[in-house]
Amino acid sequence: MAQKNTKKQVKAEPQAQQVTIEDRLNRWEEFFEKNKTNVIVAVLALIVVVVGCYLYKSKVVEPREIRVAEYMYPSENYFMNEQYKLALDGDELGNMGFIEIAGNYGGTKAGKLAKAYAGLCLAQLDSCELAIEYLSKFNGKDQMLAPAVIGALADCYASTGQPEKAAAAFEKAASKADNDLQTPLYLFNAGLVYESMDKPAQALKLYNKIKSDYPASQEAATIEAYITRLTSK
Repeated sequence: MAQKNTKKQVKAEPQAQQVTIEDRLNRWEEFFEKNKTNVIVAVLALIVVVVGCYLYKSKVVEPREIRVAEYMYPSENYFMNEQYKLALDGDELGNMGFIEIAGNYGGTKAGKLAKAYAGLCLAQLDSCELAIEYLSKFNGKDQMLAPAVIGALADCYASTGQPEKAAAAFEKAASKADNDLQTPLYLFNAGLVYESMDKPAQALKLYNKIKSDYPASQEAATIEAYITRLTSK
């Protein structure tokens, strides 16, 4: 008798499962019938949002980015040729300079880059206080440009009597660069600023780092003299 009961239980389980699935389907059908208008509206709204985002990106954002990048081209050429005033303000041919591009298209990638370029131009033209306004807002991740911008910001801080900020910015630039060319240069500059602040321990730490971590760098060739001078005091 026990065996028969076991068989009945085994046979009954699939039926119970089938009833449960059917019950769920029926409940879903009932729910959909009662709320199909809301469900359809929600699905359509989602489709509209997705399609709208795609169209906005493909028809508005991307063409605008391309257009602003084209506006940047003449100023970038002036910058590469060290014609910083023309790069900054534009020319008689009607080409916009970095300041105008940054002001009109600051929300685009090219516009944000224009802010960095504007700051670099201002730094080269010795307008350090105004350069700080542009350079301090840059938040790019490019491994060559980002350290250069932070390094220029550090120079501007040093030139305007802000050594604490200058040293911190130089060290940040060194960390961002993380290469054998830029990093030892920024570490060395930070060390010099620390020395000017009468903080030889911090300067010595950076000089030793150049010696140990970047022995082939240009700065390492003369760094021993700086280390000796500080350790002999």
